[in-house]
Amino acid sequence: MPETIVSGMRPTGKLHLGHLHGALGNWVRLQESYRCFFFVADWHALTTGKTSAETIRESGEEMLLDWLSAGLDPQRSVIFRQSDVKEHAELHLLFSMITPTPWLIRNPTVKEQARELGYIESDDEAEVTKINYGLLGYPVLQAADILMYKAHRVPVGVDQVPHIEITREIARRFNSVYREIFPEPQPLLTEIPKVPGTDGRKMSKSYGNAVVLSDPPEEIDARLSKMMTDPKRARRRDPGEPADCPAFNLHRLYCTPEEIAFVSHGCRTAEIGCLDCKKVMIKHVLDELATFREKRLSWEQHRDDVRDVLREGGRQAKVIAQQTMEEVREVVGV
Repeated sequence: MPETIVSGMRPTGKLHLGHLHGALGNWVRLQESYRCFFFVADWHALTTGKTSAETIRESGEEMLLDWLSAGLDPQRSVIFRQSDVKEHAELHLLFSMITPTPWLIRNPTVKEQARELGYIESDDEAEVTKINYGLLGYPVLQAADILMYKAHRVPVGVDQVPHIEITREIARRFNSVYREIFPEPQPLLTEIPKVPGTDGRKMSKSYGNAVVLSDPPEEIDARLSKMMTDPKRARRRDPGEPADCPAFNLHRLYCTPEEIAFVSHGCRTAEIGCLDCKKVMIKHVLDELATFREKRLSWEQHRDDVRDVLREGGRQAKVIAQQTMEEVREVVGV
């Protein structure tokens, strides 16, 4: 049997190019070689305290439409909603009984997110007490999500490896306290390319700089046409440097070596303007997303089928989760 991987996303609504190149495209490829479980992490969406029930439901369905349109296949992967498998909450509770609080307090990812949400201003331990338990303890829930299916690997970028280490520590602690049930999952390192937004910062809907996958072609064209370039090219005749141009990172993702050589030379010599340069890349982006939009339109017209994917995926996930919890309850004694 192939190795198992588990991964999920918080329901954030329609996805953008950063999601496609950062995780989603990789998930599609992993289906070929692994036994895959992909879940809509709706409980995790609650940890910030900033999301309404209606938003979670609507965003989860929109995100799932993008997953299916990008190539996630319910015939090859188990695709489900986290909250449909209540065993995740039970395992989270039991893991919380053996997880030392300092493991959570020292987690840099939790602190970073808490700062972004305005809950804390520094890493001082007194500040950390302002964080609600749901956010502070989300790594424990994440460990339950992963270990429920006895995942061998978790696809992450190199900067996310520490996220997986606490799951490994919890598995190690449980196996030591009770009996060896859980494998210690390894990170499946994935090269995550830098996908800048239209303003040069990391692409994010919260920054208003995202290129949404399902947007109409003319809107994508317009947004990318206005994308930030090398600030030294204030005028058409000014030479520039591709390495200093945020738009050039998209050229690296989409363009052929010959096209990259052409626009690099044209930029440095000012033989082509920035818009001419971007149009070379934009054509590839639009071509790639044409098939995606066609598939999404089809799924949108059959939303009952989309919901059936979650129902069937939840049923399959629950069968495995119940088996895992039978083992866990036996050794824990509850």
